[in-house]
Amino acid sequence: MYPLIIPASCEVGIPQMRKLKLRESERFAQDHTTSEYKHHGSALPPSATRPGFNCSFFLFVVGELLLLSSMIFLLPVVCGCPGRCRCHSPSNFVDCSRQGLAEVPSDLPPQTLTLHLQDNQIRQLPASAFKSVPQLTTLNLYNNSLSNLTSGVFHGLQHLRVLNLTQNSLHSLESRLFHSLPQLRELDLSSNNISHLPTSLGEPWENLTVFAIQQNQLQQLDRALLESMPRVRHLFLKDNLWKCNCHLLSLKLWLETFIYKGGITDSIICASPDTWKGKDLLKIPHELYQPCPFPSPDLESSQVQQLGAAHRAVPRPPENHSSGERDHWECEIKPKPRPANLRHAVATIIITGVVCGIVCLMMLAAAIYGCTYAAITAQYHAGRLAQINEPAKTEGKELFDSSMA
Repeated sequence: MYPLIIPASCEVGIPQMRKLKLRESERFAQDHTTSEYKHHGSALPPSATRPGFNCSFFLFVVGELLLLSSMIFLLPVVCGCPGRCRCHSPSNFVDCSRQGLAEVPSDLPPQTLTLHLQDNQIRQLPASAFKSVPQLTTLNLYNNSLSNLTSGVFHGLQHLRVLNLTQNSLHSLESRLFHSLPQLRELDLSSNNISHLPTSLGEPWENLTVFAIQQNQLQQLDRALLESMPRVRHLFLKDNLWKCNCHLLSLKLWLETFIYKGGITDSIICASPDTWKGKDLLKIPHELYQPCPFPSPDLESSQVQQLGAAHRAVPRPPENHSSGERDHWECEIKPKPRPANLRHAVATIIITGVVCGIVCLMMLAAAIYGCTYAAITAQYHAGRLAQINEPAKTEGKELFDSSMA
């Protein structure tokens, strides 16, 4: 900044400044008069060259310059873009990807609709991390180092529709993590280390249509979580450690109904037990699933009360197990000695009946044909014998007549 030099003629007191302000309206008339005098080559009148006139004009120019400079300094603050990001104002798009960021920039434009933060080094997100962008509709956090998400991290994002948390280090999710996202339509949690999902992740997601959880460490998935997504149409569950036992039967039945109604999903390949390892869950007949056994009725007698409140004891498995005894806490699939599918058995019976009927008809036709053939053959042979015996009878009659004569 350069120092502001005020001429000596402008060193006036406050009363004189007020008088100068009152005479600002006369300035344009004086300027017009001055230009006319210059145009005609005449000398300026004394009123146009007095110190008060020069001081008023100088103060006006300085005020305009100060106003312009303040606008220049305030413009980046109001409509600015973070230093390591790229902004596209017409679409309200902010791209902060591949910048090595360790946290979300705090000076994001408030009118941002799409925010890309993928391929950075963000490890944690504080509560209300995106409160400066309440109009956000798309948030991409792909390929960061997030390991935990607090329940209030997405607070204030009432308009968020697309959330991408792919390829992070998430291990679990809190039950009300997404309760502040009523408009969410696409949620991608793929390629993390999630081993468990709660039965609910917030309020029922009336608008969620895409849910992706593939390439994680899931062994089971509660049906109640899927039932909280009444409008989901695309469900991606492959490449997990699915344990295809009786606990996964409800998921199988739900998926069959989901596909029947037009939903799209990928295959669920069993990782255990060995009986079904590598097989598609949807292709295993549900008749082969035995009901899950009830837990052991033995209850722990210790630690029943805590701070005067009674709590139900936790069931525990029997202490002694023989080598051949099946653990009651595990329910593996064992084929039953009955038809794999009742519908297939009924179809087999029907097909067998039809085939037997056809065979019987063929046998009946063969019998009729045999009888007809035998009758025709017998009739033919009878005619031949009659023709052979007739000349013999005639000769015998002639001999008999001649002998009588």
